[in-house]
Amino acid sequence: MERGEAKMKRSQPPWSPPTEVKQPELRLYNSLTRSKEIFRPQNGKNVLWYCCGPTVYDASHMGHARSYISFDILRRILMNYFKYDVFYCMNITDVDDKIIKRARQNHLFDKYREKNLAPTPLLQDIKAALKPFTVKLAETTDPDKKQMLERINHTVLSSLKILEDMIQQAFPKGEITQQAQVLLVEAKDILSDWLDVQFGSQVTDNTIFSKLPKYWEGEYHKDMDELNVLPADVLTRVSEYIPEIVQFVQQVIDNHYGYISNGSVYFDTVKFDSNEKHSYAKLVPEAVGDQQALHEGEGDLSISADRLSEKRSPNDFALWKASKPGEPSWDSPWGKGRPGWHIECSAMAGTILGESMDIHGGGFDLRFPHHDNELAQSEAYFENDHWVRYFLHTGHLTIAGCKMSKSLKNFITIKEALNANTSRQLRLAFLMHTWKDTLDYSSNTMESAIQYEKFLNEFFLNVKDILRTPTDFTGQFEKWEEKEVALNKRFYEKKAAVHRALCDNVDTRTVIEELRTLVSQCNTYIAAKKSNKELPNRMLLRTIATYLTEILKIFGAIEGEEPIGFPVRGDGQNLNLETTVMPYLKVLSDFREGVRQIAREKKVSEVLQLCDGLRDDILPELGVRFEDHEGLCTVVKLVDRETLLREREEKKKIEEAKIRKKEEATQKKRELEAVKLAKMKIPPSEMFRLEKEKYSKFDENGFPTHDTEGKELSKGQSKKLRKLYETQEKLYNEYVQTLQNGSTS
Repeated sequence: MERGEAKMKRSQPPWSPPTEVKQPELRLYNSLTRSKEIFRPQNGKNVLWYCCGPTVYDASHMGHARSYISFDILRRILMNYFKYDVFYCMNITDVDDKIIKRARQNHLFDKYREKNLAPTPLLQDIKAALKPFTVKLAETTDPDKKQMLERINHTVLSSLKILEDMIQQAFPKGEITQQAQVLLVEAKDILSDWLDVQFGSQVTDNTIFSKLPKYWEGEYHKDMDELNVLPADVLTRVSEYIPEIVQFVQQVIDNHYGYISNGSVYFDTVKFDSNEKHSYAKLVPEAVGDQQALHEGEGDLSISADRLSEKRSPNDFALWKASKPGEPSWDSPWGKGRPGWHIECSAMAGTILGESMDIHGGGFDLRFPHHDNELAQSEAYFENDHWVRYFLHTGHLTIAGCKMSKSLKNFITIKEALNANTSRQLRLAFLMHTWKDTLDYSSNTMESAIQYEKFLNEFFLNVKDILRTPTDFTGQFEKWEEKEVALNKRFYEKKAAVHRALCDNVDTRTVIEELRTLVSQCNTYIAAKKSNKELPNRMLLRTIATYLTEILKIFGAIEGEEPIGFPVRGDGQNLNLETTVMPYLKVLSDFREGVRQIAREKKVSEVLQLCDGLRDDILPELGVRFEDHEGLCTVVKLVDRETLLREREEKKKIEEAKIRKKEEATQKKRELEAVKLAKMKIPPSEMFRLEKEKYSKFDENGFPTHDTEGKELSKGQSKKLRKLYETQEKLYNEYVQTLQNGSTS
């Protein structure tokens, strides 16, 4: 009975849930607050994102790459790591003062060149063009711009002097014509400005203003494709949104924040800022009144005295510009004109994304006045104070520590950068820096990226080689020992560290270092197992390598479907080269290993040399690396051919240096032996007699007793000299003994 009662009383013990550990939340650096803020989209996991695109009047450069690769990384991480549904809109500025001026000047210069002027009138024109240019140079105060103008001035004057001297000295006509063409090219900027002032207003064909941006937009898209930058979900062009821009401007006027002046429309910053619901210059309030920045924002064609006098306040900016002769124009309620720079983004983003977006992105230098003016006119249009929730600005890019600027002609195009490095190496360089800080594009920066890529690639190749080791299905599940448990623990610690870093303003720099540490720990584990002639745990390494690959895919550093490592593809083919050729290379490797084994046993050195030649000379030309390890199977790797040839050259240089060092050591040894032998030949009785500048008297054995002044040597001096005498006596006796032994034999 008691036992039954006890049994009925048994029940489940109380259960306690584990203590909740607070997980990190994604925070982004918001330029509106200048601090990291928790990222909370307005509509659940849906993210509306607008990014300022390029003004397409010239080749895309590394400054563009700084923004667009960085935003591509951020976008991919938000979509593929944090699983947000991102709707990404970007504009193309194809109507702008820079485009108008460049297109007009290119047209006028091409027409001028077609005249094929003789050298003398060409000289006269260039001298005339130099006069206003010299005035411009004298009035320029910005040190960087002044240096650029001085460089142009010096180049043109030098080339001009050469042509004048050649004409004066009656050089052959062909040589003079050739130098005239050189001068024409070098003076293009100066002549173009001069021609534009005279004839710019006569350029009326609107196709001239559309052909230039259309061409450079095409080049921009090619560059982005080469850089593996995802295309925008929606791409808007200013020229295609003129009706929407006109409607937007009209609404700003209707809301009493815009005013008409001489056919242009300006934004009333004073009126806007006086409204308690609004605030002008949210991003950079301290920049209000910076006339240089404001003038740059208005454009070179819009800062003449008559244009500036149309404003009620110097801080006001153009929403719509009345077109002058030589400028493209569209119909509007205020007359023929064209959009201001800032209005395009507001109208296009507002049309696509509505009254409020989650993220607005752009370069750091766009904060004021461009983005501050965008905010003002958009919030004036929608009558709200939250057009943008999070403003993200990428950091500057410098070139070897110097400021990069297209207008200063100090820039590297994306195509030039891609000639020097691969798109993956460029992306890794960007990943190794935080997206909001300055990035210095230099040889050191790129070398770090190259070495990091090589470091990762070697790990992936080693893991893939381990995974190719034959085994049945169950054999791949090996017992975990202490080393495996420890490595797995470190793996999960690194995964957590990566997650924390990504939550902390998408800190890819820290992520890259965490991944480096993880790979180093794996390499240590593999080396320890191999030193014990043990096979590393393939499932554990597969898991880690797959995770690393996935992270790099999320970052856009790896394309393709391969589960592990960087893809290896045939030229112009979609096939996976590694999957296709590796079985054949493995057969070749096994056959070679069998041949080497027999050659070692039979001591056939010629066959071993042939095997080494296959490894060192033939296979690298095909992009194949064989790595021989004593007591272990040969490791087979597919590596970029250029990399292998470079490694071979470096190895050759190292071997040559070793040989040189060995020869130098042998030569030095011979020289020392020669010196020693020469010294051994001197009888001790003669050694001090040779030093007449030190001693004047000697005893019967040739030992010095007095110095050159006739003073007797002190006991201390004699003691030191006695030691030297005895050492030489010993050396001399060895020499004599050697001679006697030689005579006897």
